[in-house]
Amino acid sequence: MVETRTGKLVGVVLAGGASRRMGTDKALVDVGGRPMLAWVVMALEAVTDRLVIAGPERAGWTRHTFVGDAGALHRGPLAGVAAAMPHVDHEDLLVVVGVDQPWVRPETLESIIARYAERPVVPVPDGVRQTTCAAYPANLALVATRELNAGGSIQSMLDRTAFDPFTEADIAVCGEDGRSWFSVNTEADLAEGLVLYGAPLHR
Repeated sequence: MVETRTGKLVGVVLAGGASRRMGTDKALVDVGGRPMLAWVVMALEAVTDRLVIAGPERAGWTRHTFVGDAGALHRGPLAGVAAAMPHVDHEDLLVVVGVDQPWVRPETLESIIARYAERPVVPVPDGVRQTTCAAYPANLALVATRELNAGGSIQSMLDRTAFDPFTEADIAVCGEDGRSWFSVNTEADLAEGLVLYGAPLHR
């Protein structure tokens, strides 16, 4: 497990969306014999000290900490990050992954963590910020809450704060092919992901 300079590594699963395009709870959609939530949890547990799920409680997942108001969490990824921050220490690093990213690789998460100094670390393949497969210091709690209350998003928060890009070169070095931030929002996305990457495989 990669160590941060101070504090703990806290995995945060963003699982508060309404799943409107999927038509059912994405967290529980089967992918390769497991719910999507299970794949993301396994990847984060492999590289972090503890886990928080920003979303409503699901049956069978009582050993995990669920945080956040269900209505508020529908406001997007920033709401999930802001909901998790009061439950961690100021020195901790939040390793954030969307529940709809079942192909996320622990190796990629480890590489993102290793790039951390003081600022958020966000992959930017093809110039696109992958904000739901990234690392955010918990000391951004006040900034995140203010941005959320102002109607902002995680993207607008990054516009206002400095962050370290996890570059194309970084992505190539860790062997990432885009699967870690491939999002499953519809049945068509799921079918495409299975064609591109096969069933997720985690140790």
